[in-house]
Amino acid sequence: MNNASKTANLRDLPKLDGLLASEPFAALIATAGRHLVAEETRAALDVLRNDLREGGHVFQSELTEQALAALVEKRISSLLEPIQCRVINATGVILHTSLGRAPLPASAVKAAMRESTEYSCLELDRASGKRSDRDKLINGLLARITGAEAATVVNNNAAATMIILNTLAEGKEVPCSRAHMVEIGGSYRMPDVMRKSGCRLVEIGTTNKTKASDYENAITENTGMLLKVHTSNYAIVGFVHEAALEELVEIGRRRNVPVVYDLGAGSIIDLKQYGITREPSVPELVKTGADLVCFSGDKLFGGPQAGLIVGRKDLVERVKKNAMFRMMRCDKVTLSLLEHTLKLYLEPEKVLETVPTLRAIAREADELRRTARGLATKLKKHGIEAEVQDSTSQIGGGSTPGEELPTTVLVIRKLGGSPDAAAKRLRMGTPSVFCRIENDALVFDPRTLLPGQETELVAAISSAANAKT
Repeated sequence: MNNASKTANLRDLPKLDGLLASEPFAALIATAGRHLVAEETRAALDVLRNDLREGGHVFQSELTEQALAALVEKRISSLLEPIQCRVINATGVILHTSLGRAPLPASAVKAAMRESTEYSCLELDRASGKRSDRDKLINGLLARITGAEAATVVNNNAAATMIILNTLAEGKEVPCSRAHMVEIGGSYRMPDVMRKSGCRLVEIGTTNKTKASDYENAITENTGMLLKVHTSNYAIVGFVHEAALEELVEIGRRRNVPVVYDLGAGSIIDLKQYGITREPSVPELVKTGADLVCFSGDKLFGGPQAGLIVGRKDLVERVKKNAMFRMMRCDKVTLSLLEHTLKLYLEPEKVLETVPTLRAIAREADELRRTARGLATKLKKHGIEAEVQDSTSQIGGGSTPGEELPTTVLVIRKLGGSPDAAAKRLRMGTPSVFCRIENDALVFDPRTLLPGQETELVAAISSAANAKT
């Protein structure tokens, strides 16, 4: 038996200082720095020491300077590898919550990067030189594109809902339909949010039918507001009725009770022309006279995570004076991203191309078919057989349940090993690729590919095929 295959013991473990001074570690230190290399070498030696103490098998070949340098290099690479890595989304789910929801407009990111890496006018008025409100970056733009009197922003739509409830109805009653007792991801439940906000939920109507009279009959001298919640992540069909927002606005004005619409997904443009019929736009909700509307920034708006609040100026000002507002405010990067995304909406004829979420929704069937066929042709040159099929895409992100967009997908039935194994190789590649598995085949939807990603996708699929074991 040669020394390399001999089992080691505790006395065979090399000293840390000796390893750091050795030639194999010199290049590693030059690349990663002495401090990090020392920490990871110490940790690796501790693992080996524990293995030996617990009777594990460690061979002397594993304790050479070269072997330990390779082990430490692997540990450092694993530590420095980005966890939130870049992904090619070929799932066909446009607002994929697990993949970061809305990809941001490139121009907005470029502007935000420039402003956030230097000093910026976050809370300073350039003309007067005096301190100002950071809301100035977005409130005027947001009011303009939605048609509202005023606007403000907090860090997400859950926060927007919470602060509106607390501002308008703390210690008061809030009638809300039983059909609107929604739950979204992370066990976010509307009844729990209302309780935490300090108001008292008054359930009205039934699961499938709530009339305008149910809201009016629930109003008392202790009513703080009427709440209508857009059921963006589920749909009730059949024997149903839902009071129109216009009806609630009429009741609210007559009874002097604010009406709030929690929209959630938050489309700025009308999506009906693209087959999305259940998603109202923010401007049309504002036109109904709703006193406040809140919605997400990172869903159909196509920007960063934020909770956007628009509506009556006096109510917006009350929200901003709430003690919780400072806890929920956005940082300079988010505000910059919002500002520059909002400016893209000032050019309606271009916004479908400049906001990636809207581009994905608006892509035409012929273009998707050509893209899928082009991908199949390129893959065939790499020896990979792929077929093209009609299918559907989803909006995702808890939006437009039951509504799908027609698309053409690429289907690969053989990529080495099982579909699950092939999908894992694609996920673990660089860039990471996510697709669907349907009927024991890999399915790639071009709708969610960003411009220029077709070539990368072909290379990634080819790499995954060649890496099969």
